[in-house]
Amino acid sequence: MPELPEVETVCRGLQQTIERDTIIHTNVRRADLRIPFTPTLAADTQNQKVQTIRRRSKYALLDLANGKTLVIHLGMSGRVLVTEPDQPITLEKHDHFVLKFESGRHMIYTDARRFGMIFSHDTQTLNDHKLFTNIGPEPLSNHFNSDFLFKALQKRKSNIKAALLDQKLVAGIGNIYASEALYEAGIHPQRISNTITQDECASLYRSVCDVLSRAIDAGGSSLKDYKHADGNMGYFQHNFAVYGREDEQCRANCACGGKGRVQKIVQSGRSTYFCATKQV
Repeated sequence: MPELPEVETVCRGLQQTIERDTIIHTNVRRADLRIPFTPTLAADTQNQKVQTIRRRSKYALLDLANGKTLVIHLGMSGRVLVTEPDQPITLEKHDHFVLKFESGRHMIYTDARRFGMIFSHDTQTLNDHKLFTNIGPEPLSNHFNSDFLFKALQKRKSNIKAALLDQKLVAGIGNIYASEALYEAGIHPQRISNTITQDECASLYRSVCDVLSRAIDAGGSSLKDYKHADGNMGYFQHNFAVYGREDEQCRANCACGGKGRVQKIVQSGRSTYFCATKQV
């Protein structure tokens, strides 16, 4: 599933291409994805200027001139592609939602597995929507810091990996970047959250910010279906220290001196990768 860096990269691509453009036609090509499309989706978006494009957690948000926001979640396999002006398009089976713009561009949402979602909602009350009400602070914002993290973890008895994946604690972190951040911080993924010291929280906070920032700079990680809005691939996957590298040799700069092997465990049905020497 695309995480914060991938969705941020998509939003930046949309900002460069369709922000301030006007939607002249909305093509809703099926009744639903993970949830039914908003009945008023076409009416809410057609003939509307896209005022701003932003991200909240793993959601791309397109704020429209009429006070509505188009909410897009990529799910497991969703992709958003923006074409060049007046580029001919041929829609395929899994192209479920298409916006045509005054500039001649098209934004095409493709989702083979249909685990994503698209809906419209009043911008002013979007934070009151059930999907957004309990989302925690953005990890790269001023609302998230090591003190906040330490106080939050003191109340939790789950493992630290599960805590980082909890969107109520911090927004947008998923399986990939939780594994990578814990590795950089030297914290074992099975550690109980309330045993993490204040110094370790400071290290973990820095690692979260560093990993996410580097991933955004690299355009995210292209695994399976993820691509940028221009169709290009991200390349942060080439920089993974542990994720997806089970039984491979650790990096030379690892605490094990590159002599160890990356291990894999399953936590709550999700794969976690770590170095048992570096992470304690």
